[in-house]
Amino acid sequence: MYLIIKRIIDFTLSLLGLIILSPLFLVIAIWIKMDSPGPIFFKQKRVGKDKEFFDIYKFRTMRSDTPSDMPTHLLGDPAAFITNSGAFLRKTSLD
Repeated sequence: MYLIIKRIIDFTLSLLGLIILSPLFLVIAIWIKMDSPGPIFFKQKRVGKDKEFFDIYKFRTMRSDTPSDMPTHLLGDPAAFITNSGAFLRKTSLD
């Protein structure tokens, strides 16, 4: 019984959060699209529970021509690849 109630509460709060934050997400998406060419989101593999991989989708903060699958700190000049909108999104943790 507890798991059913928890599931309903989780779903309801997630849906409410998406509804409330959707205008902000729309503004961010438009800003990214106007700031640099390319997709709005990027997909990254992460390790989750029981060491299983899953895909996470994030707002794109770097240029589209950035080398793929390379951590930011390993790039020669990371600041050269970060877009204007990306710098703000990273600073405010909205990415």
